[in-house]
Amino acid sequence: MTPRDILRRLFDSAIAAADPALCVPTHLPPDDGGRLIVIGAGKASAAMARAVEQYWSGPLEGTVVTRYGHGVPCERINIVEAAHPVPDAAGEAAAHFIFAQISRLTVEDRVLALISGGGSALLTAPAPGVTLAEKRALTSALLRSGASIGEINCVRKHLSALKGGRLAAAAWPASMLTLAISDVPGDDPAVIASGPTVGDPTTCADALNVLDFHHIAIPSDLRLHLESGELETPKPGDPHLANSEFRLIASPRQMLEAAAAEAQRLGITPLILGDAIEGEAREVGKVMAGMARSCGQHGFPGKKPCVLLSGGETTVTMPGDGRGGRNTEFLLSLALALDGAPGIHALAADTDGIDGSEDNAGAFVTPDTLARARASGLDLRARLANNDAWTCFSQLGDLLVTGPTRTNVNDFRAILVE
Repeated sequence: MTPRDILRRLFDSAIAAADPALCVPTHLPPDDGGRLIVIGAGKASAAMARAVEQYWSGPLEGTVVTRYGHGVPCERINIVEAAHPVPDAAGEAAAHFIFAQISRLTVEDRVLALISGGGSALLTAPAPGVTLAEKRALTSALLRSGASIGEINCVRKHLSALKGGRLAAAAWPASMLTLAISDVPGDDPAVIASGPTVGDPTTCADALNVLDFHHIAIPSDLRLHLESGELETPKPGDPHLANSEFRLIASPRQMLEAAAAEAQRLGITPLILGDAIEGEAREVGKVMAGMARSCGQHGFPGKKPCVLLSGGETTVTMPGDGRGGRNTEFLLSLALALDGAPGIHALAADTDGIDGSEDNAGAFVTPDTLARARASGLDLRARLANNDAWTCFSQLGDLLVTGPTRTNVNDFRAILVE
């Protein structure tokens, strides 16, 4: 088995651990023959809905919204596709439709919310006084600014009609059970898909601080809406959230543990560095290159062969206009820092199958990445400065293309030291 085969096998094991077909059924509420209304948003929501359909025999109806290309056929639950990460009119229409389905329920009704990463952009009904165009512009600016996912979602919650606990509040007094697949560092329910069914501990003032810290200009009327507090979200303990229960059914830690178990089966020592790693992708790449070089040295816990596993969500501040995502940017920085060190191979990929702006999940790095790049006339440092990592790995034939996985437990990084 080649190093690339091993890395791909570890990635596939991680994805399998977060398959909705496996993790949804065991968390479903009792099927007592009564009606269940299913709503949801995220890149895994369609696959989650299909898992519900396969195991629920009673009356079932509802709507979930997922990213374009991530839908699956369902018979009783309506599947809508919309844009991610910058919202569009399809997501806005789906959000309004979901609101209409749950806004007139009674205490006798039951709602099942299927929430996964990507739901922030997909469940995109703007709050009163906010336009979709404003949300699109601010989302684009935040994504280019290097803001963390927690910061981005803080702003999103206060500009939304349904996020930050508002979805559960709209369904009150019906009972609501949320099944969530986490894609955020720390698995905070209030951050996953911007927490549509849980109380929001952040404030309008926090959202303004994020925008100001990252020097993002906002329209004066929108600033006034935030300063006045009129866009405030329901907080933990709000009585309109009293009938809402939250369950985490898959997480980045679980996918790393699955990959670690597979590594052990292959006779490779796994070292899980963490499931909540954040920071600039290129800086994380430098740090992990140093760790990979240290494997087998005195005082380092791993014995060769070993694999360094990590998850989380890095960020990319974009001064350039190249193509790619945070995983390929991480890998390009890693390759430059390794500088052809022998016996070190790496894979980094987004577990949803899409890394950034292109159609690849991620890419591979090999000990001869730099040598092959030079032979192809690629200036990797210049490409990194222009945020153009995708072009490098595309020309080298090292992209990982999986198509939509229909789950999402954030980034997967594996560095194999032979």
